[in-house]
Amino acid sequence: MKASYGLLFLLLVISCSEVPKNKQSYIEVRIDSVMSLMTLEEKIGQLNLPSAGAFTTGAVESSEIAKKIEQGKVGGLFNIKSVANIKEMQKIAIEKSRLKIPLIFGMDVIHGYESVFPIPLGLSCSWDMKLIERSARVAAIEASADGINWTFSPMVDISRDPRWGRVSEGSGEDPYLGSEIARAMVKGFQGDDLSANNTIMSCVKHYALYGASEAGRDYNTVDMSRHRMYNEYLPPYKAAVDAGVGSIMASFNEIDGIPATANKWLLTDVLRSEWGFKGFVVSDYTGVSEMINHGFGDLQTVTAKAVGAGLDMDMVSEGLLTTLGKSIKEGKITEKQINDACRRILKGKFQLGLFDDPYKYCDENRAKSEVFNAANRAEARSTAAQSFVLLKNKGNVLPLRKSGTIALVGPLADAKENMTGTWSVAARFSESISLREGLQKALGNNAKIVFAKGSNLAEDSLLEKNSTLFGKSLHRDKRSAAELRDEAVRMAKNADVIVAAVGEAAEMSGEAASRTNIEIPETQRDLIKALLKTGKPLVLVLFTGRPLALKWEEENVPAILNVWFGGSEAGDAIADVLLGDVNPSGKLTTTFPQNLGQVPMYYAHKNTGRPLNGPWFQKFQSNYLDVSNEPLYPFGFGLSYTEFGYADLKLSSNEITSADSIRVSIDVTNKGIRDGSEVVQLYVRDLVGSVTRPVKELKGFQKISLKAGETTRVNFTLGMKDLSFYNSDLKFVAEPGEFHVFVGGNSRDVKQGAFTLK
Repeated sequence: MKASYGLLFLLLVISCSEVPKNKQSYIEVRIDSVMSLMTLEEKIGQLNLPSAGAFTTGAVESSEIAKKIEQGKVGGLFNIKSVANIKEMQKIAIEKSRLKIPLIFGMDVIHGYESVFPIPLGLSCSWDMKLIERSARVAAIEASADGINWTFSPMVDISRDPRWGRVSEGSGEDPYLGSEIARAMVKGFQGDDLSANNTIMSCVKHYALYGASEAGRDYNTVDMSRHRMYNEYLPPYKAAVDAGVGSIMASFNEIDGIPATANKWLLTDVLRSEWGFKGFVVSDYTGVSEMINHGFGDLQTVTAKAVGAGLDMDMVSEGLLTTLGKSIKEGKITEKQINDACRRILKGKFQLGLFDDPYKYCDENRAKSEVFNAANRAEARSTAAQSFVLLKNKGNVLPLRKSGTIALVGPLADAKENMTGTWSVAARFSESISLREGLQKALGNNAKIVFAKGSNLAEDSLLEKNSTLFGKSLHRDKRSAAELRDEAVRMAKNADVIVAAVGEAAEMSGEAASRTNIEIPETQRDLIKALLKTGKPLVLVLFTGRPLALKWEEENVPAILNVWFGGSEAGDAIADVLLGDVNPSGKLTTTFPQNLGQVPMYYAHKNTGRPLNGPWFQKFQSNYLDVSNEPLYPFGFGLSYTEFGYADLKLSSNEITSADSIRVSIDVTNKGIRDGSEVVQLYVRDLVGSVTRPVKELKGFQKISLKAGETTRVNFTLGMKDLSFYNSDLKFVAEPGEFHVFVGGNSRDVKQGAFTLK
């Protein structure tokens, strides 16, 4: 035991004379000891996860939550921040409840804690697993230093519909890349030792299929075949389970007509029996009580169904707390089901080391030195710069010269509260770096920056209000659109180059932020049109949490740099790239459509029986009357300030058997005059299958750095796992036949080879 309060647990957690040598067995023995002393009501209490809300230090003990903790009716809390507040809550559990079982404290630490990294969609565009893992590691260090030991992250939902706002929280459209990122994030949060005081338990979400909601409308119905689930949507969740994630959050949507929160096939048959998951499952916010609206029963009924399906913890609804006792008496659930759920939650607390030291995350010295420090902020800045995607750079407008006059315009140019993006609940908005501030610091007296807002986010003030929630105001200007635009144009006429910061506000994407129009708001486009008429070179710095339809901008604007929402250090990072101190290397992890009518759009689609062959338009082939089938920017796309060439694709063999692997190699050359990094991508197509197969599937990637003029040979190895898929019987198989291999800098521009699996 690490302190005197540990004596309170001595008889409670060790009841055997011989301690098993295996750590997991030891934990199981201790759980048995705890549970042998618990009443049914106390076991049910461990399944209850209320929101703590905002407390000031000293106000905790008089709260309603405190009374429930004393009574053993709370297993954990979330939405509470700071060591002082968390320690007060933990003291109530340790000093006033009968069995002194410690609480677990959770928070949505999605892309950093106070040192905020790029939104997850942006982070995925780095294609750098070590970088992504490190971002989660920094987040875990900061959050754990401030009392948090459980994060509701990563979100691994595959999404192919940019109308859905929560695409910003995930890693894009591809299951292979999404799986790699899921592993990296879980490893970053949990480390190698979950009992260390600077690691936190990860909770992968939203299980499952949440990103495929109909019409891109949040919380909406999902309906798809199990064949598609296994091949395209479930892999990242399984990857997180294989990586040892400690907990999983059930999704809001239904699957096969049954809400995920009470779906036994999902929570027990697949998750536990098939995948071997050993952790606990928590509902999403009011996910239990929301099943009433699904038409699934009253609170007692849906709660019993959820527990029977394999749900362990109830976030906010308190259905488990208030109805399980009655359901046991009526035979709707068994006490064993409650015991199983309680055991899994206690196991998580033991793994975190909370029974040995319930205050292990409450070190105020750590909070003072390890949160939002210079090193973490520098890492956030470097990471952000590697997430940006250069979409266009006609005439090499970028990088900017560090001299002359730069006209900085747009509603996002001086908007520090928006730099951290959605789900940045612990961010210090007032200390975030805006683009204006970042450019001014970088240029000093070497160049002159003149600024005008140019437009509001949107003409519709209600839309702007709903897009700038949670303290992220854009400080709406009361002047007319014409007045704002004219001011910017007058200023821009005297500048050498124009930088227009446009796009979405931070909360224009994210939860409950679905859009039916995914273009840049009209008033901002009017500003861009007016600026183009000045004849000055124009750079769009695009802020967005989703793929946007940018066909007009692509056709008319010389340079477009997509910066997503880069985090607390975004302004400095954007300046680094605009001025050429960092060469952009980000690659898209979502397809950008030409217009909304093409949605959903993704690279790994299947052929129809009448695929378009030849030029668009062809009658009686699969295409549109008014637009080609092509995306505006394909999956994997991203430019650089240099140029990379691909040549001499070779395969180690033309034929392989199931016992073999095949090596794929290619020369990659930096053909420009700047050093740069490139993401080399490998795709495979299975030409004939027992079920239809996609036209391309990502099966490998490497991020390489090359000096100007340098060439390197990049090697990949394809094994049977890479050639396998789930067939109509949901068996994971590799079928004999011909395969095509593609290697290139994006999913469209590739070199091609072929081999046969005998």
